[in-house]
Amino acid sequence: MNTINNEQARDTAESVARRSYGKLVAYLAARTRDVDAAEDALADAFAAALADWPQKGCPNNPEAWLLAVARRKFLDTVRGQRREVLSDDLETMAESLAAAASESHFPDQRLGLMFACAHPAIEAGIRAPLMLQVILGLDASRIASAFLISPATMGQRLVRAKQKIRQAGIPLHVPEPEELRERLETVLDAIYAAFAEGWIDASGADVARRDLAEESIYLGRLVTQLLPSEPEAMGLLALMLFAESRRGARRDAQGEYVPLMEQRVDAWDKAMIDEAEQLLFHAAELKLVGRYQLEAAIQSAHVARVRNGRANCAQVVELYDALLALAPSPVVAINRALAVAERDGPQAGLEALQSIAEDARLREYQPWWAARADLLARAGSANEARQAYEIAIGLEKDESVRRFLDRRRSVLGS
Repeated sequence: MNTINNEQARDTAESVARRSYGKLVAYLAARTRDVDAAEDALADAFAAALADWPQKGCPNNPEAWLLAVARRKFLDTVRGQRREVLSDDLETMAESLAAAASESHFPDQRLGLMFACAHPAIEAGIRAPLMLQVILGLDASRIASAFLISPATMGQRLVRAKQKIRQAGIPLHVPEPEELRERLETVLDAIYAAFAEGWIDASGADVARRDLAEESIYLGRLVTQLLPSEPEAMGLLALMLFAESRRGARRDAQGEYVPLMEQRVDAWDKAMIDEAEQLLFHAAELKLVGRYQLEAAIQSAHVARVRNGRANCAQVVELYDALLALAPSPVVAINRALAVAERDGPQAGLEALQSIAEDARLREYQPWWAARADLLARAGSANEARQAYEIAIGLEKDESVRRFLDRRRSVLGS
């Protein structure tokens, strides 16, 4: 044990939570067969750590300490609320939890829990959000933002989904091989949504978000190891690596936001790009094209700047056309409109953007207003551009991006 103060205890607990929350929940849930109970027990364990560690010191193995406390909390809850369960079943569960708490290292069982969350008995639309909350610890409001629905609605759906897991007795482990592929798409969607949440922090200054991006890539690697012949798993990993390779170029020396087309390519991570290109090549050899391969191919076309100094705009538009046909979404449509503008000019981009203007979800979606403002400014419609920039600035939370948008607006005059 190492003696620490309250602030150090909180920092250590937060570090363990970022690094191991999903792993601990998955490990507990696999043994308790109750996701809600595992989350509650772990929350109590973290609260106990904040009270205990400043007084008695930080344990040498914080994760094992938390598991031991969570085990006691879970068993106390069961004995207090469901005394009739005190049977061979509970005894087996208690022994399993005791063994878990005594281990210095425990296996990463997050994939098992992710595939369990993708069970056909759970409503399709809530499977990926459920994984984000249970495995990666995101709260309902952040998840709701990623899926463009209200936090209250998302919270209710998450509660119902966890109840369904318990009531249906869904096994919390990696399913049989024949069941994996039918659940794979949902697992990949959740990993990508988590990566996108981590990607928001361009500078990597937000440790929690940086860890989230790293964890998503790690989980993507686990899936490709579990299913080495699945092209979409390779496509997703390639997509994340392409994006992550540019992290160092998304801010300049003063910490200001730099858009993709203005980034210095010598600041991109070439090793990461090479790995992504290799993954995409192997996925293409399997001749089963999917959404993530197309998105990765779009990134690969942008990366052409590394080789010849300019992006392949025509290929980018063609790939977006294919992606929009395969997996239509307002996000894809916005990005396609920007690519059309690069190829054919801002007026063509505005016409493409107009095709989704009636989608109500876009009214509070910052990328829509930022794209509209940029294209209007380039087309010479200064007044409309200023109005769109004002809305985009109001919706943007990142101060660096707000400053970037404000600079673009100020160029237009008053």
